[in-house]
Amino acid sequence: MAQLRIESATANDTPVIMSFIRQLAEYERLSHAFVADEETLRESLFGKDRGAEVILGFYEDSPVAFAVFFHNFSTFLGRPGMYLEDLFVIPEMRGRGFGREMLVHIAHLAHSRQCGRLEWSVLDWNEPAIRFYKSFGAVPMDEWTVFRVTGEALEKLAGKKTS
Repeated sequence: MAQLRIESATANDTPVIMSFIRQLAEYERLSHAFVADEETLRESLFGKDRGAEVILGFYEDSPVAFAVFFHNFSTFLGRPGMYLEDLFVIPEMRGRGFGREMLVHIAHLAHSRQCGRLEWSVLDWNEPAIRFYKSFGAVPMDEWTVFRVTGEALEKLAGKKTS
């Protein structure tokens, strides 16, 4: 089996992370929603008040996978959890176990940090990902619906003037 080297990303990796996010947006048919720029991403991931962590997977010294995750909290468990925002393996490297290795790495981090759970979302149409996740015991939370406010709706909810 091919070997994947997994490392924590640094600010110098921002261009690579941007490339992965762009590819993920294309895969998820969400390129129209991709508005991030390198400066904002660098500050958000590696600045003083960083909002998430990133790991990169390397095969033969080339980056082939990335994952973005952050801590949340479960009031019911009384413990932190970990939320996997994105996991992406470039198409030509899929089927080699790299996605599983990345997920195992994140699960190890969650466990070592005494998180009570690891969770993520998957698009309903993404059957390959759904099969992949179910193959190691992940279960869909069918009784939960994700809600989101963004853009003008977020500004309005925050009591900010909208144009």
